[in-house]
Amino acid sequence: MWTYFTDTDTDITPEVAAEYGFKLISMPYSVDARTVYPYVDFDKFDSHAFYDMLRGGVLPTTSAISEQQYLDYFEPEFAKGNDIFYIHFSAAMTITFDNMHKAVKSLMQKYPERHFFALDTKGITIVSYLMVREVGDMLKAGKTPEEIMEWSEGVTDSYSQYFFADDLKFFRRSGRVSGIAATMGGLIGIRPIIHMNSAGKMESIGKEKGRIKAMERLVSYVEEYGDDIKNHRFIVGHTDAPELASQLADMLHEKFGSDLQIEFVVTNPTAGSHCGPDGVGVAFHSKTRKS
Repeated sequence: MWTYFTDTDTDITPEVAAEYGFKLISMPYSVDARTVYPYVDFDKFDSHAFYDMLRGGVLPTTSAISEQQYLDYFEPEFAKGNDIFYIHFSAAMTITFDNMHKAVKSLMQKYPERHFFALDTKGITIVSYLMVREVGDMLKAGKTPEEIMEWSEGVTDSYSQYFFADDLKFFRRSGRVSGIAATMGGLIGIRPIIHMNSAGKMESIGKEKGRIKAMERLVSYVEEYGDDIKNHRFIVGHTDAPELASQLADMLHEKFGSDLQIEFVVTNPTAGSHCGPDGVGVAFHSKTRKS
């Protein structure tokens, strides 16, 4: 038997995980020296309270989970005779996956008959969410882990994500976005436009003044890079900005038709610690990822 894992940085909630039979690996964030594990230390993510806390000046930090924590997740499955399939957020963004590989190497020496597959979405939040959903649907349709891994070869460039941050101080502190310094400038109201590149890293690719212009820019990327979007899920994500997310969805419906299948997702708190509140993004099936 196979046990399927994903992690909370993919925006998958326990409810969605249960739909597909996935187990969730919790990616932590820290506030005032207290480390919080999503869906371990709380059952429901109170996104409004979390992002209001950030609006009030709190700047959370994030950290990798340890080799031992991966052992705690994976060894019980191997000990029961189960193989493991893990679809996760971008390994290029954190040393977390160095720890994972150490744990898996140790376990494979102890349980040489077991199998471990890792599918790197080369994304985070909504684009990873979209890919986890796609994999979940494939499992429901009877696809094997081997078939899914074969499908995954090079497929990450077929899923794109673009978003804007509303307050630059979060990315300024995190240092997780390449090109962000050139984007900042000195103008009030500047929104950096950010995407996940083909290497699995966040990259600033431009800037717009004002939220409307920023959302128009997102729509333009869908128009340029979108591929067969009406036959795939279309994800609009936000960091406690439901009105902006609804406005972006209206713009997408106006451009691409009322039958566009849009799902709204709230960005998880760990990734949201870097993005800050009032941001909006879109993930979709694409011809390629913008390089």
